[in-house]
Amino acid sequence: MKISPSFVNTKWKITKLMLLLRFLLIFGVILIFYLRLLIIGTPTDLIQNKAKENDWTSHHHFKRSILSVKWHEEEKTANCSRASILEFPPDGLDKSQRLHGWIVLHIVLVFYGFWFLAAICDDYMVPAIEQICSNLKIDRDVIGATIMAAAVSSPELFMNFVGTFITKGDIGVSAIVGSAVFNMLAVPACCGLFAMQCLKLDWWPITRDCLIFLAAIFTFLGILRDGKVMWYEAAGLVSAYFLYMLIMYFNRKMAKTARRLLQSCSPTPRGEYREVSELSSLLPKNRNESAFSLANEAYLCLERGLHSSHMLLYLEHKEKQASIRSPWSSQGHSKIEFIFHWPITFVLWLTIPNCRRRSSFKYLTFSLAIVWTAIISYLVAFGITIIGDTLNIPDSVMGLTVLAAGMSIPEAVCSIIVTRQGQASTGLSNSLGSNTFDILLSLGLPWFIKAYFVPDIPEQHWVSLNSNGLTFAGISLLTSLLGLYVIFACQGFTLNRKVGFSCLALYIALMTFSILVQLNIFFPVNLPICAH
Repeated sequence: MKISPSFVNTKWKITKLMLLLRFLLIFGVILIFYLRLLIIGTPTDLIQNKAKENDWTSHHHFKRSILSVKWHEEEKTANCSRASILEFPPDGLDKSQRLHGWIVLHIVLVFYGFWFLAAICDDYMVPAIEQICSNLKIDRDVIGATIMAAAVSSPELFMNFVGTFITKGDIGVSAIVGSAVFNMLAVPACCGLFAMQCLKLDWWPITRDCLIFLAAIFTFLGILRDGKVMWYEAAGLVSAYFLYMLIMYFNRKMAKTARRLLQSCSPTPRGEYREVSELSSLLPKNRNESAFSLANEAYLCLERGLHSSHMLLYLEHKEKQASIRSPWSSQGHSKIEFIFHWPITFVLWLTIPNCRRRSSFKYLTFSLAIVWTAIISYLVAFGITIIGDTLNIPDSVMGLTVLAAGMSIPEAVCSIIVTRQGQASTGLSNSLGSNTFDILLSLGLPWFIKAYFVPDIPEQHWVSLNSNGLTFAGISLLTSLLGLYVIFACQGFTLNRKVGFSCLALYIALMTFSILVQLNIFFPVNLPICAH
């Protein structure tokens, strides 16, 4: 079985471009705030000035979760938020040293952590889940829309565990909200801009996932009404995710009913690209089969309805092909990438058994992948918190931008290559399914465990939140979702460059507004950070 060289080149081009975008985003945000620090002072200074003008003590909803009753009283008196960096062990450097160049170490740590998380999900967690579900004989539609989406979104879950139990701030929630907005707008934007031809989309999966995610957003906003998440409200979010899985179990029946009632058909797309069917390949015809990674190929095989035995044989063949190929026969940039990626590959190979070679290891593979995901998520949150504290960037801004994009880039690469294979609806459904997992389970599960088992104050089983800031985050999610559906509807459920540019413009506008809100530019949202 041979892979077309043109497909391999396309895959590497997209991967390199997304890595470049990740670098630009991380360094762009840091550079902007560093210049702001030098020219007009820190955001904390601006927040403190605005606090004096607006009497922060009248805003009861700015009270954060606390370590003890004593700290709660001190916080109310000081009228500030405890710095998240104090919840982590010291890094051996003071702020002055980091500002004079040592901050680069933490930037490298964060970037390497993103790379590590992508490797864990792509090479170990997703294949293990696929084999587990195959043995349990779970319907493939349920696997693709729920369990596979949950696997690639597991870093967001552990990031909120870190934010809920360790930093006790907004970094986890902001990362999930930012990741959801990225998945809804930036991923379709990339798919539309990279699509070489105009693609028809199946309206049903997009409509279904948008309606389900709309219900999740309204549930999220309803819980935030009083700035507290009670344990039973968090349990309701977790239960809603299992209800979502039940709905997906009846997806085929619902699809038939919806098509019969609406009898919708996509209009003939007009544009600068030749129309093709979504199920046709956009790649050269002489290829036998194409895939962009072993794990995502498993996902595609599931969607196409291939038997697990055939899929595993094919994955084993692809793995042997990859192992035979020497990086030293490639170009210079491939050699450099191999050198930097080799430690990740070696550590994972040493500590996690490969269930693609021996399926009996699938449960152990999944368990160890979960452990590694938790460890790396903690280290990434540690690096992000130190970078934000050094440059006086609020945790919420770091979560919305750098952390969200870093964890979502692998999903973007996945969706782009699926789109170039002609499976546009598959890529977009995976992206929206990940959002449902993030809102219902990545938020609900840590909140439930925190509120019910380890509350900050005994006998008070709730988690305190910055309801004002999160309400605007929920509004951003709602705007993103409605904007995405309107864009697709206006284009007749086709994917082209018009859709790509429209989604990109909306994403930039929403993220700019969200950052300004989190910086208290329009009105008070976040308390200033206490001196430390």
